[in-house]
Amino acid sequence: MPNWSNWSGALTAKPEHIHFLRSEADAEALVSQAREQGRRIRVAGACHSHAPLVQHNEVLVDAQGLSGVISTDTDSQSAWVAAGTRIYALGHALQAVGLALANQGDIDQQAICGATATGTHGTGVTLRNLSAAVIGARIVLANGESVDCSATNNSELWQASRLHLGAFGIVTRLHLQLRAAYRLKETTWQTHLDDALDQFAAHAGANRHHEFFWYPQSNQAQCKSINETDEPAQYPLAAEGQRCAWSHEVLPNHRPHKHTEMEYSIPAELAPDCMRAIRDLLNSRFTEIAWPVEYRSLAADDVWLSTAYERDTVTISVHQDIREEDEPYFRACEEIFLEYQGRPHWGKVNYLNGSQLAACHLRWQDWWQVRNKVDPSGTFLNDYLESIR
Repeated sequence: MPNWSNWSGALTAKPEHIHFLRSEADAEALVSQAREQGRRIRVAGACHSHAPLVQHNEVLVDAQGLSGVISTDTDSQSAWVAAGTRIYALGHALQAVGLALANQGDIDQQAICGATATGTHGTGVTLRNLSAAVIGARIVLANGESVDCSATNNSELWQASRLHLGAFGIVTRLHLQLRAAYRLKETTWQTHLDDALDQFAAHAGANRHHEFFWYPQSNQAQCKSINETDEPAQYPLAAEGQRCAWSHEVLPNHRPHKHTEMEYSIPAELAPDCMRAIRDLLNSRFTEIAWPVEYRSLAADDVWLSTAYERDTVTISVHQDIREEDEPYFRACEEIFLEYQGRPHWGKVNYLNGSQLAACHLRWQDWWQVRNKVDPSGTFLNDYLESIR
């Protein structure tokens, strides 16, 4: 049996078969075969998730062969892209026709379908997550047939599957709402954590992007703001915090150090107190933690399982080196996050059961109802998803 692991190496599996997908026709045939054999399917993108969404011992689909920009429409500022396309591969291809993602995260190694499947996001009080940019999709359902969906065509399926957790079928292509290509310039500075928290709302409102990292066992916070600019791109790219270039060259950063991560989305008005509680936890119980805590903003959206569903949000992320034990630290943080009405990032560590997740998400039952309608036999579930139904 072949071996599989996620990016960090923390999650492993021995699937019966790993299928490298090369076409939509191949996906349809594979699903039909699996249905006939009673085997379950999970799809892997870049395997950058810290959650056990792909971990699976039956059929594992590698979607990297479905890659590239399929078509673009500059009038509507949209594009169809193959589901396995890495985010870093979209930047130059879209820029060539004058388009860009409206926002993206700190890491651009993920497959676009994996990023939208888990509600991956960047930062900005006016900017929503990547799932909210999905205006259409093509999905191979459990019956082996490809179905297109959008706000006007199979709209219920589209609404539920914008953040799909890989549970509806094999998504083979996505229709993304984009914007005109743009350049960004970033600045960084250090300040006291209390000042960073007190001034966060003002900075976040005055800048397109604003975030900070706090370093445990210190009072120092590293702040970063990024704004659109008409200045020409400057090459070679400067160090992080000093770049001026196209959006896809400034927003992501190189993060090679293997780690695990937990992130919760907190209602914006509760986030400063939540962050202070996390600081107190680190200063009192987990004094050995060296990895910084990240504090970002995220706009409200209407995606059913989004962590920012119908509320403006601040996300707080905690990290640990892959070589160190993380569970006691993460569980202690999770207790605090839940006290402040937190919702866990779908691509990162959490320890919640189905009842707890249902309490976090107002449209939980609606999402499962649509999912179960198109896959009643659970072809696209794994043990983890079964456990939270």
